[in-house]
Amino acid sequence: MTPAHQSPAAGPLDLRVARSNLLVAGAALGVAAVLLVVFQFVVLRAALLGDLQVQARIVGNNSSAALMFQDQRAATETLAGLALSPAVDSAAILDPRGVPLAGYRRAGAAPPEVGAALLAERHVFSIAALDVLEPVAANGAVIGSVVLRATLMPLYRRLAAFAVYTLVVALASMALAWLLVARMRAAVRAAEQHLHYLAHVDPITALPNRNAFNAHLDACLGRADRLAGAVGLLLLDLDNFKVVNDTLGHSCGDTLLRLVAQRLRGALRSADLICRIGGDEFVVIVETSDAADEAAEVAHKILQALAEPFQLEHQLLHVSTSIGVAIYPADADGAESLMRGADTAMYHAKSLGKNTCQVFRQEMTQRANRRLKMEANLRRALENDELTLHYQPQIDTRSGRMTGFEVLARWTCPELGPVSPAEFIPVAEDSGVIVPLGRWVLQTACRQAALWWRQGLLDGIAHVAVNLSAHQAGDPNLMNEIEALLAECGLPPQLLELELTESAMMENVDANLTLMQRIQAAGIHLSIDDFGTGYSSMAYLKRFPIDQLKIDRSFVSAVPGDGAAIATAIIALAHSLGLSVVAEGVENAQQVEFLRAARCDAMQGFLFSKPLPAAALESLLRQRPQFTAPA
Repeated sequence: MTPAHQSPAAGPLDLRVARSNLLVAGAALGVAAVLLVVFQFVVLRAALLGDLQVQARIVGNNSSAALMFQDQRAATETLAGLALSPAVDSAAILDPRGVPLAGYRRAGAAPPEVGAALLAERHVFSIAALDVLEPVAANGAVIGSVVLRATLMPLYRRLAAFAVYTLVVALASMALAWLLVARMRAAVRAAEQHLHYLAHVDPITALPNRNAFNAHLDACLGRADRLAGAVGLLLLDLDNFKVVNDTLGHSCGDTLLRLVAQRLRGALRSADLICRIGGDEFVVIVETSDAADEAAEVAHKILQALAEPFQLEHQLLHVSTSIGVAIYPADADGAESLMRGADTAMYHAKSLGKNTCQVFRQEMTQRANRRLKMEANLRRALENDELTLHYQPQIDTRSGRMTGFEVLARWTCPELGPVSPAEFIPVAEDSGVIVPLGRWVLQTACRQAALWWRQGLLDGIAHVAVNLSAHQAGDPNLMNEIEALLAECGLPPQLLELELTESAMMENVDANLTLMQRIQAAGIHLSIDDFGTGYSSMAYLKRFPIDQLKIDRSFVSAVPGDGAAIATAIIALAHSLGLSVVAEGVENAQQVEFLRAARCDAMQGFLFSKPLPAAALESLLRQRPQFTAPA
């Protein structure tokens, strides 16, 4: 397959146009040269005529005495002076009757001829000579005339020299024009090739870009139609690439993209075409008669090729990718629907935990349509008062008393019915709805907590935990809004606990550190949610002004068992740093016993209580029950 960055060479038409332009220019130059030669001839002839007329007048003045006295010897001597004028071939002094009194001729020259034309015009041009007649007057009467004949050969020689000079100049101009045209054509071709390269090649990876991909895909689909073949399209999206850009910088991100592109080239066959179509997205086109099996084989090779770490700035980076596969014509009827199918399959691979490959199926489209409906309805949910808050108690491990509760959003959509937070929270984050949604949750939770506090129902409750999304944390006005909200509703800052996920905390370390310092300065409790699933290290934990770690439910569900060592290590780490620990997702008595033995501070989960609406939690706050794990 021809590389996308190679533009076709200039064809015969381009050369013919250039030659035609030069021929036109040459013809125009030739016409100009002829006109110059003609003009030069006219100028030289007029100069010669003027010169002869002057000489004839001088000779006439000097011969007036000779004519009056018919002194042939004096007339001859007067004409002898013409020998110094190379242009004059012959001359004669005529009396009033036209009879020559004296004459002068160079060797081989013919005498001047006095005809009717010369008498009438006083000068006559022929091909070879110029005759000039000048009357001689004395005392107001014509006493004779002087006739001079000049050869035109010197004029022709000068004219020929001028023509040769003009021809040389014209040919030199044509040669220079040809050279300039050739250089201009070369420059234009180089510029066209560079523009073609820029238009069709990704500058970072040197892979074909989206424009080239679209052209190649159309060509592949056309061949598949003609040959009854198939085309497999693989859409690759690097997992967590944004973290690399945010933590190491875009320069390192570009270097990583180049390394990924090199490794992908090495893993693919020569017949497979790979393109980079956006930030961290690549596509591979596979042409074959059995596209489904070969596309799956290519996807497996890609996952294997990216399994090895990348050496980048003295550190090893592990990069995985999520791959979506769609087949033409089995899954699509054109380029757009094929790309849409691969995109749908890729997002399905993301939802399954990333670093995997998924082949498009029609039910994926149904899920994608549901997601679109969910996003459209979610944008109206706040306006239509469709969202509510539920509260899940947090239980002290030692006393069994409720010491806090986490605020959780719930949504019942008129079109879709009850929608799980696991479904609509990711949609809210992707669509940007998470910011107004998070603001509503924070405002509603603080106002409700302030009401319970004024009623005396929060005695013994240490914190009301509200989650912050990464988008909210990036809002520079967040703390101003929180402080204004607390002042408005009258909730003591120490009762509010803000939860940031570990991955969100690591997206922009410096900005988040500033936010955390402001949270701490305001007297608000700060907790790190889903600890153990992100990218934090001991160095960051020491820098961040946090109060609490929450062990992710994936570790709690594996205790006692495989997760025991990790859970124990997290608890010990937190206590060594002076932090409290909350375990999420507690569902059985064995987990409770393990967490008590590991000295975990608090627990929450369905074993104690599912998330409750405000009225149910208020009833619980009034009862002050002691939670015990069932046997």
